[in-house]
Amino acid sequence: MDAPHWFQRALDAPSEPGDVVVEGANIHFETWGEVGKPGVVLVHGSNAHLEWWRFVAPYLADNFRVAALDSSGNGDSAWRPRYSARLLADEVWAVCQAAALGPDPFVVGHSFGGFVALETGHRHGDALGGIIFLDFTVAPPETYLEWGMRAKRDGVKAGRKPRVYPDRETIAGRFRLIPEQPNVYPGVLRHMVSRGIRQVEGGWIWKFDPTLFDYLEMGVDQRDKFIGLPCPAAVILGENSTDEAALYGEYTAGLKGREVPVFRIPGAYHHLMFDEPLAVTAAITATLLSWLRVG
Repeated sequence: MDAPHWFQRALDAPSEPGDVVVEGANIHFETWGEVGKPGVVLVHGSNAHLEWWRFVAPYLADNFRVAALDSSGNGDSAWRPRYSARLLADEVWAVCQAAALGPDPFVVGHSFGGFVALETGHRHGDALGGIIFLDFTVAPPETYLEWGMRAKRDGVKAGRKPRVYPDRETIAGRFRLIPEQPNVYPGVLRHMVSRGIRQVEGGWIWKFDPTLFDYLEMGVDQRDKFIGLPCPAAVILGENSTDEAALYGEYTAGLKGREVPVFRIPGAYHHLMFDEPLAVTAAITATLLSWLRVG
């Protein structure tokens, strides 16, 4: 398969690394674009890292100052003894400050990162320009199922150590997108693997903390938090997404007492920034610029 025209251009685009400490944990991030442009922070999903945004962030930087972070327990950020929605939200807000995103920054969260974005809006929404939820929707409370709290809910043994794979080839061969999807350019997957593993004594491990969801409670009150957001909100979905986080687009659209924009990227699946990064970039850009004009 020939490389898409956006692939190497995005890899070649320069970015600057940064770090900020949030309640004892070092949080790593990267930035693109000029200080002084409207700010956007990008939040990845579960068991992921900031490189999930590598093929979107450089193109957003034409109009915005962009930061993407590794949430604690992921990527090159520190692991915590326990995680909470508050801590994850405070990490996003701290990166907004450390990355010089300016007043009223925007938040874009993908999948589980949409939950983190929702919590960021709940705690810091008065200081945000708006939130885009990427393949994340809010479920009705009567159908809500808690995805976190696994130590209690599923009887998972807390404090599990990461599995160590004997060599790079073995761990790379275990990489899967969840849910799986077709037609992702293999170079994208190789890049995600290369930035998502770490060599340790005895072999290689994934960079995500297997205990992240042991005590983290996502909460049945997500609908109420969404309704109470003091900033604008929009939802962008993959047309072919089968992820449970994306099932309630129509329900989410009517929650805030006014129409919330909910639209789909044609042909895209759950990891839509891998399928159609330029379409995702265009949708995010158009939404944010429309909010800036109104503001």
